Amino acid sequence: MNNPFASLELWGGLFGGLALFLFGMDLMTKALKLTAGNHMRDLLARFTRNRFIGAGMGAIITSIIQSSSITTVLLVGFISAGVMSMAQSVPVIIGANIGTTITAQVLAFKVTKFALLLIATGFFLSIIAKKKKLRHYGSMILGLGMVFYGMNVMSEGMTPLRSYEPFINFMITLENPVVAVIIGAAFTAIIQSSSATTGILIVMAGQGILGLESAIAWILGSNIGTCVTAGLASVGKPREAVRTTVVHTLFNVLGAMIWIGLIPQLADIARWLSPVHNELSGLARLAAESPRQIANVHTVFNLANAVIFIGFTTQIARFVEWLIPDKPIPVDENLLPKFLDESLLITPSIALETVSREIVRMGTFTRNIVDESMPLALSNNLYEVKKLAEKDKVIDSLHHHILEYLSMISSSDLTKPQSKQLVNLIQIVNGMERIADRIATDLVVSSIKRIKENVVVSQQTSRVIMKFHHEVVKALDTALMAIANSDKKLAKNVRAMKEGVTRMNKDFTRDEIQRLAADVPNRVAIYAREVEIVDILDNIYRITRRISRFETNPKERATIGDDDIVKVD
Repeated sequence: MNNPFASLELWGGLFGGLALFLFGMDLMTKALKLTAGNHMRDLLARFTRNRFIGAGMGAIITSIIQSSSITTVLLVGFISAGVMSMAQSVPVIIGANIGTTITAQVLAFKVTKFALLLIATGFFLSIIAKKKKLRHYGSMILGLGMVFYGMNVMSEGMTPLRSYEPFINFMITLENPVVAVIIGAAFTAIIQSSSATTGILIVMAGQGILGLESAIAWILGSNIGTCVTAGLASVGKPREAVRTTVVHTLFNVLGAMIWIGLIPQLADIARWLSPVHNELSGLARLAAESPRQIANVHTVFNLANAVIFIGFTTQIARFVEWLIPDKPIPVDENLLPKFLDESLLITPSIALETVSREIVRMGTFTRNIVDESMPLALSNNLYEVKKLAEKDKVIDSLHHHILEYLSMISSSDLTKPQSKQLVNLIQIVNGMERIADRIATDLVVSSIKRIKENVVVSQQTSRVIMKFHHEVVKALDTALMAIANSDKKLAKNVRAMKEGVTRMNKDFTRDEIQRLAADVPNRVAIYAREVEIVDILDNIYRITRRISRFETNPKERATIGDDDIVKVD
């Protein structure tokens, strides 16, 4: 008998079919994320209710994006961005493995005969449709068709192996469950898709090449191998994100260990749940029954694991926290963004939400520099005044990182509301940076001049300026709370402070003009420096007010004036 392994048709069919399968999965996944990504944040908001809803959301999201490893990668990004905690991710990971079984159930149907029809329909819809959403649906259908066609190509390519004795003898060695688990894990780690592994198993079983028990062992191994993708995604991420990957790996490894000795029982359950075709015999019966048996055992195995582990999510989280303790955060990390993560760019709605969180963090640094500035600006400590300027480095760094991240988001396929939100976030972050510059540059320079000119601010004037400063800090605090909570009422409160701030400014200016006429030493320099301080504070309030306007009314075509925009190369 000729060696089929020397046949170009075999290798072309196997790897060509696998390439079509993986490319179709990737195309379908991207299209699904584009159509469903806007709802991802709403689903995440429900994770905190209880562990059962968390598991359900994990199953739903994974059934949408067709990969438990991608779900875990997303969780790593969410945790890095502060959207959720590691403990909240545990039930989601448990549910994610259930979501992967949807693919196997679909593939178990005799769907390959529809492959070319789906490819044609998806292709023409993706290039003819005028609406983006319809084009995304077209890409989804095209990807699904390529998945089915890839399975068909692999099936035809493997046909000669059914009668090749050396290969059959090798497959018999896979009856050792430990060997099959290892091979399944290694194969899935290489192709980074447990769904693809399941598809190949269905093809091989349908050809009579692989028995049900061996297929089950491969499935157990594929659940372990799929952890590699998420492991790579967690490299360099915060400790909580690394813990999520460990939870994913721990859950899948323990699940495989529990069932590796019960493979015959799992096979019996699969046969009992699946349709029987007594009218057929031999390979025809095997081809008819095996795909559904494999799909069902995949579902049963993952559902059973979810039931077993769902009651121990808290204990799992505590164990992993003990296993991977926190590391002290270096002070220099303040210069780096905490919530921005490039893995979230595939879901623009969530990426934009993380930008809001990073802006609030940057705003906190801005608020602190404003709050600390006034006592120093009124003092005669030249050294401390100059140190105030150095605190702007953190804000400048975060400003640069946020704009860079927003630039990456802008290259995504955004909806009109998302585009408006992106523009507003740019205006807000520019406004925050401008506020810090007013302190680090304008106020510091003014204070240095005042000290060199021997101008001393009187206690009475200091109290008035500090009162004005208090109102400005209060407005900034309120604006930050409005941004953090998307609270329109708080943002309106910032705008409502305008009358009081304007009145305080006018009263101060009037009193300063009266003092200018008084016969006191150095009165012109005193007037210039004191009015300059209040002018800087007033400008900070006006920028704060504009920032709050962007947050409360994203549809408004408002812009910060040229004087208030800081452009970054």
